[in-house]
Amino acid sequence: MTETAQRPTAHYEVIIVGGGMVGAALAALLGRAEVAVALLDARPEPVAADRVGRGLPAMRVSALTPVSQRLLEGLEAWSWMAERRVTPYRFMQVWDGEGSGEVGFSAEQAGVPLLGHIVENDVILAALERSLAELPTVAVQLGTRVTGLEAGPAGRVVELDDGRRLSAPLVVAADGALSPLREMAGIPVHAHDTGHVAVVTTVRTERGHGGVARQVFRESGPLAFLPLTVDGDERYCSIVWSTSPEEAERLVALAPEGLARELQAAFEARLGAVEVVDRALAVPLTQRHAEHYVAPGFALVGDAAHSIHPLAGQGVNLGLMDVAVLAEEVLVARRRGIPLGEVRMLVRYARRRRGDNAAMLALMDGFRLLFGTRHPTLTLARNLGLAGVDRLVPLKRLLMRQAIGERGQLPVSCR
Repeated sequence: MTETAQRPTAHYEVIIVGGGMVGAALAALLGRAEVAVALLDARPEPVAADRVGRGLPAMRVSALTPVSQRLLEGLEAWSWMAERRVTPYRFMQVWDGEGSGEVGFSAEQAGVPLLGHIVENDVILAALERSLAELPTVAVQLGTRVTGLEAGPAGRVVELDDGRRLSAPLVVAADGALSPLREMAGIPVHAHDTGHVAVVTTVRTERGHGGVARQVFRESGPLAFLPLTVDGDERYCSIVWSTSPEEAERLVALAPEGLARELQAAFEARLGAVEVVDRALAVPLTQRHAEHYVAPGFALVGDAAHSIHPLAGQGVNLGLMDVAVLAEEVLVARRRGIPLGEVRMLVRYARRRRGDNAAMLALMDGFRLLFGTRHPTLTLARNLGLAGVDRLVPLKRLLMRQAIGERGQLPVSCR
């Protein structure tokens, strides 16, 4: 008998594969309801909580909506994040760098205190890991890779790279856009290359950002200056410049001074001189959407289900909404004695989330195509459209309520 065969199968109520922000949030939501959860991730160790949110900001950031903030508050993660580093923004400015159209949005017009916060991903994940450490029914297993997925007598069985086997009525894939688990489950994904690569870095500007998130649409693609505050200094911004692969390759190869000049010119020096304070990375942007989100005993969440162009900063917010809805459906099923892998329950989750995600993916693709065109008629139309929206406060209020996540029936954890 082999060593693997000798090992007993460990049983849980839910197995989550992928311990990033989305997977950790789902584990926390279920763990607070005393669901027995195994959270698996290939990372060898947790985020170094004593180092995040200190010194130079990390390059990977998220724009968290007030709805996502409420979810994180309920998980007792937000207060720790706020003590570390979160940067609120109350205004947004969007303009056409190839024309005269410009629109501004304010929290006051949307009827909310804030439009959102820019937060480093490491800060979010460290806070969630601290919350998980307080939940006795959640077993976090790092340095663990899933090598197999199969149907079991009471749900699904995952096989790990060390030979162990875990089983649960429900297995959730939160393992990213290239999800190996999604492939193991045989769920097709529709993918198309956006034609963009994101150039990501951090800058310090001559003038402070003033709590304003800014984005300019250039011929080569959208450029965002997202506000960051470091030790009270509002002169920092996270940069996401979505451009062609060739232009991205040229930009990341520049010396910091050269890249700073390019950014300052493309941004029309709206915050004065620009200094690049970190290295630049190029991240290919492919939009993906799984053909379906669920199968018997199996569900996709976050980037494993959908990955979106970053121009509206909605990626992590869509993922957090996925897990809020899935957790809500799982807990309702559990109270009613329904098996957690029951397809009828999982279909309710998919029905509540797939349409909203599909609409957001289509909207972002439409914006990318509209602002990437050189056709003079469309250029004129988009400039007139931006100017028109800027004058119509009720329409702006509607658009902003959508952007801050106030769409449809929110799960209880996000209200």
